[in-house]
Amino acid sequence: MKLTFWGAARTVTGSKHILTTDKGLQILLDCGMFQGLGKETISLNNHWGFDPRTIDYILLSHAHIDHSGLLPKLVKDGFKGRIFATSATIDLCSIMLLDSARIQESDLKYINKRKTRKNEKLVEPIYDEEDVKKTLSLMVEMPLNGRFTIDDEVTVETTENGHILGSVALHLYLTRTDGRVTVLTFTGDIGRRDDAILKGPMAFPQSDYIICESTYGDRLHDPQDDVEHHLLRIVRETCVEKQGKIIIPAFSIDRTQEIVYALDRLAFTGKLPKIDVFVDSPLSVKATRVMSKHREYFNSDILEYITRDGDPFGFPNLHYIESAEESKKINSLKKPCVIISASGMAEAGRIKHHLRNNIEDPNNTVLLVGYATPLSLAGRIKAGDPEVMIFGDMFKVNARVESMENFSAHGDMKEMLDYLSCQDAKAVTRMFLVHGEYPTQLAWADTLKLQGFRNTVIPVQGESFIID
Repeated sequence: MKLTFWGAARTVTGSKHILTTDKGLQILLDCGMFQGLGKETISLNNHWGFDPRTIDYILLSHAHIDHSGLLPKLVKDGFKGRIFATSATIDLCSIMLLDSARIQESDLKYINKRKTRKNEKLVEPIYDEEDVKKTLSLMVEMPLNGRFTIDDEVTVETTENGHILGSVALHLYLTRTDGRVTVLTFTGDIGRRDDAILKGPMAFPQSDYIICESTYGDRLHDPQDDVEHHLLRIVRETCVEKQGKIIIPAFSIDRTQEIVYALDRLAFTGKLPKIDVFVDSPLSVKATRVMSKHREYFNSDILEYITRDGDPFGFPNLHYIESAEESKKINSLKKPCVIISASGMAEAGRIKHHLRNNIEDPNNTVLLVGYATPLSLAGRIKAGDPEVMIFGDMFKVNARVESMENFSAHGDMKEMLDYLSCQDAKAVTRMFLVHGEYPTQLAWADTLKLQGFRNTVIPVQGESFIID
């Protein structure tokens, strides 16, 4: 058997790994879009490195665009097999992939307008809404925390990993030609045991090979207890004292709901100042509805809170914005408010408009609440760049920049070690590190070796390994 890495290899986004079985079956683990890699992004998203027509099945760990976002292009380019995902992941993909297609169309209007002025070649969207509809028709529900069989070579088990709604780790039981069974685990993105909304990651079966994420493999998050206090301080300093706006780039799935839930708790206890809070993202609005539908993923704390509050994602002065007209009105507001908008890396969507309109005002705050690749707009703001480019124009970063990584849906170094503690490290033949910046992966590899994982490798793009 052979394992080849075609994405999230020494970088965070673009998750894409192909398993070729002894009999030649090809299974693709995730089909993610590359994001925030500068000029290289377009090329990476347009060139596979493999033939989509040769892929037999896809196993999807979760719905984030850097794990699912190239599925429609794969279908457009000839894939005709089945795509296995949990029920919640299918529900989220049905809105996220359509949103991705629409964002491409919207953003390309600005890009191509500039290219027309410069007599440059226009950019085509990676895929359109029709490609998304074809993709959704190929999606098949797989059991949550259960097993199913693909064929006589491959049985798959899923376990919740607490990253976002619907996310799972994938465990492949591979029957070899000589009758041996090899267990390959793909952790997907590892969530947090103390997530505000979701249940924590589950222990998983002993594995021979593990493909492990490494986003925060070299650091620890701030204590979870500081979240509400930290958020309230920023609201008071910006919206009350400075009469400014807080702009929060946030992923539509989980991150937005966590922020709203934290603000809801502050409102419930009477601590939140009476200011307007806008969730300005059609996708976030739809995702919140999906999340409310799938309470089987909720932890006991939020379920108990629901018995007292009723709705953890709704409070006075909270406004969910869907139409473009309503979104434009927010930018003309002259009063303090909080604007939560997608995407989290500020690479696409309405957040770019809000940043363009507010980033030069020193009374405002840009609050970053999760990971952003260094070359993404959010990453450059986080790094302290004095000026950033938005829609082709340069803007001074006069707004205060704050960061709250404890909202991250990714486990930190200690949380990932806790997750892996269910394994006998000496029984793991090889650990592959993906989904991380290379310096972080080097540090994570050193930590894993100290824990007994003796053969840890960091694949490069297109690199293959034999599964013994």
